[in-house]
Amino acid sequence: MKKIIVNCLCVFLLVVPRPVHATESDTEAEIHAFLNKLFEVRTQLLIENNSRMIEKYYNPKQKTSLYALQHENRRANYIQKWAEKRGVAFVEANSSITITRTKIQGNMATISLLHTLKLTYIYPGKSIRPQSFGTGTRHGIRLEKTQAGWHVAREWYSDPIEENPATIPSHSMKDMSHNQAFVLNAVDQSESVTRMKKYNRNKAVEYANKYAGAAWGAGNDHRYNPKYRDYHHEGGDCTNFASQVLGDQEEGGGLPMRSGWYYRYKQGGSTPWVRTDSFKNFLIRSGYGKVIARGSYADVIKPTIRNREGAMARLQPGDLIGYEMHGDIDHFSIVVGRDENGYVLVNSHTGDRYRVPWDLGWDKYTKFVLIHIRD
Repeated sequence: MKKIIVNCLCVFLLVVPRPVHATESDTEAEIHAFLNKLFEVRTQLLIENNSRMIEKYYNPKQKTSLYALQHENRRANYIQKWAEKRGVAFVEANSSITITRTKIQGNMATISLLHTLKLTYIYPGKSIRPQSFGTGTRHGIRLEKTQAGWHVAREWYSDPIEENPATIPSHSMKDMSHNQAFVLNAVDQSESVTRMKKYNRNKAVEYANKYAGAAWGAGNDHRYNPKYRDYHHEGGDCTNFASQVLGDQEEGGGLPMRSGWYYRYKQGGSTPWVRTDSFKNFLIRSGYGKVIARGSYADVIKPTIRNREGAMARLQPGDLIGYEMHGDIDHFSIVVGRDENGYVLVNSHTGDRYRVPWDLGWDKYTKFVLIHIRD
């Protein structure tokens, strides 16, 4: 009889419900679900451009939260205005996030994550299939939980597609045509023939595509080349990446390191390897590169006596574009090809870009420095 009572008691203890308390793992799962939904809605905002879509994820009474909300609305407005001025239409956006760190303290949480975004556009009225490109961004987000639930209290990230829509240069991508082939003038061609070939353009572009980081479309599982130091938090990694594309001996363009332009694999890169203006000066002084043109958006696309198709038409895959602000080079990207309508596409780091239209994220005050890398 005693054995039966003990067995019944055990069964009773198993079936009686116990008080449920939220654990840290439950809270973390809740936060991750919130973030997945947040970025899903923010991605669709880029297509629909309806600010009400994301308002509930922010607290407009909190200054830093309001600023983060306004930033997302500005970038959605910018990308739609850019598309309008370029004669294209964005028709689809997809994204994913990779959460790398979650720290929970009471009703606050600090998160680090990577956002991988794919945007697809079309040329209305043209028989051209949809074109896609990718970006990748690193985010630091602080969340706060109130009675209404979680909301974004603050956010930090380097955004490659946010600018003032009022400062976008006017020009339609529809004006670009397939007859804008990659060409060099006679002087450049003779130099290429007489010089020993050192630069492997195909490998340079393959490298740029493989190591384009968190951007949609990039290879290597969205990771940078581990041989090289990441300068993202030391002023940016764009020049370091451009140097890798040109100078990596195993996978890249194979240009010899010399004249102060080098990378020491246990130390890091020299100043010309990692700093924008020093890199540009090295390319010109060494003879590795030649400035085709420098000027505003209008300056580099318009036909001239020297550049009958416009200076942009002379860029080849593996060439570079420097983005100059207030007299200094602010960024470098690598030309990796053109879309099916002939528009130049680029890759870069900080933020990560994969086959992105070359002027997206820049304005009418930007000076574009077009650099041809000699073969």
